[in-house]
Amino acid sequence: MPGQHRIIFIVDDDDAVRDSLRALLESLDFEVQDFGSAMEFLERKNGSRADCLLLDLHMPQIDGIRLLEQMRANGSQLPTIVITGRSDPVLKRRAMENGAFALFDKPVAEDALLRAIDGAIATNTRAAKQA
Repeated sequence: MPGQHRIIFIVDDDDAVRDSLRALLESLDFEVQDFGSAMEFLERKNGSRADCLLLDLHMPQIDGIRLLEQMRANGSQLPTIVITGRSDPVLKRRAMENGAFALFDKPVAEDALLRAIDGAIATNTRAAKQA
């Protein structure tokens, strides 16, 4: 769905990961807002709307699982794709139980990530039309 000015949030404490994801997505005409921590995301998003969230699991203070749990508890259905640098089956299961659309280990193949983003946005769009 590139070219439709979809908005993607990125929450990852690794500057290089955020920068490379931003460059990839912006090259495909996505609008990107990135955040260096879950705390920064919670403080800065200020009601901004997005079509998809790319979320790291392992971050200081509030990890990705706790952020995802908090979002779901607050009623957010924002499609979330989890990307992690440490493969932990327990955390992966918890992410999926909290509604993660997809989960990838770093580094993630660009084509697989883009397919997941397109799928997450399409699923969210269908759900919004049915509501």
